[in-house]
Amino acid sequence: MNTSLEVEYWVVDDAGDLVPPDTLLDVSEQVDPEFVEPMLEIKTTPCGSMAELREEFVGRISRVVDAARDRNKRLVPLATPLNVAPADIPYREKEGTDLQRQIVGPTFDDARVCAGTHIHFEQSNVADQLNALTAIDPAFALINSSAHYRGERILECARPFLYRRSCYETCPEQGQLQPYVESVAEWDQRLEDAYDSFRERALERGVDMDAFEAEFSPYEAVWNPVRLRKAMPTVEWRSPDAALPSQVLQLADDVRSIVTRADEHGTVIGGSERIARSDAAADRPLRLPEFDTVESITDAAIHDGLEGAGVRDYLRGLGFTPAEYDPLADQMTDSRITERRAKKLRLEAADRLEADLERRRVRA
Repeated sequence: MNTSLEVEYWVVDDAGDLVPPDTLLDVSEQVDPEFVEPMLEIKTTPCGSMAELREEFVGRISRVVDAARDRNKRLVPLATPLNVAPADIPYREKEGTDLQRQIVGPTFDDARVCAGTHIHFEQSNVADQLNALTAIDPAFALINSSAHYRGERILECARPFLYRRSCYETCPEQGQLQPYVESVAEWDQRLEDAYDSFRERALERGVDMDAFEAEFSPYEAVWNPVRLRKAMPTVEWRSPDAALPSQVLQLADDVRSIVTRADEHGTVIGGSERIARSDAAADRPLRLPEFDTVESITDAAIHDGLEGAGVRDYLRGLGFTPAEYDPLADQMTDSRITERRAKKLRLEAADRLEADLERRRVRA
């Protein structure tokens, strides 16, 4: 199953201040600007094996990190910039962003402080892939990298809270986790319904319909944690934070194993069968918990991370080994973070990213 990665990283200068990437965007065609200025996105091509994905991902990030150091800049693998208010992070000039803010409302600004990881899987048995990724959703806690917003420790997993429960609170069809589906046709109908609601909301807010329809289509007017992409075409999991390269790859490997089983043997909703990695080759469907359970565990993970009620057991039941993960957010226990402290923590996170890459270079 071809797999690819997209990871967003903050860019800072040697003082820890957020800065635009500028010429870092010229390092590779696989490095893109993001919708806010001090962020870039590093992408891989579709890779047929984890070994290929590791080599390409680490090599590409290493090139950008080296180029950044030559320009007195650093890449920061944190989900939020810790203490910066949304208003202090400028948008890039982009009509779609302006339209989205007009339609969604002021809470859309919370998306400005969110940096994440997207994992793309080649489409095959699409409904089963979508359902497996829906059940896997609370696994974002395994590489949680920030609990802070505007300098305050708000919840253990700040980014999923800000993105889903704040930014898209008024437009849940556009940004929150959606239930399982029985078919791609059901998914398509859900997208059409969400698009109609989004369009109606745009009309109510005085958005020009020609501009709306030029910018948005049913498949491109949703930013949910699980997303079906026609253009690529892939099934996309958007739940995890930005994190260290080794953490992103570890999670991608685990998730790929589970999605592969779902693709090969199908899924069944309900029941209490535990899913173990040693059982991944079993010639039987992947049994997934009821969606109500997924939602409750996701809430627990957002509020308390891996220490949330039932989160570790839930993830172990799906085949993860939580003890093998060490989320960056656990290393930042401050209840409040000053501007000076935030700069220091951003630079420390950049140090960890560079050390993480160096360890992989030595092993190679």
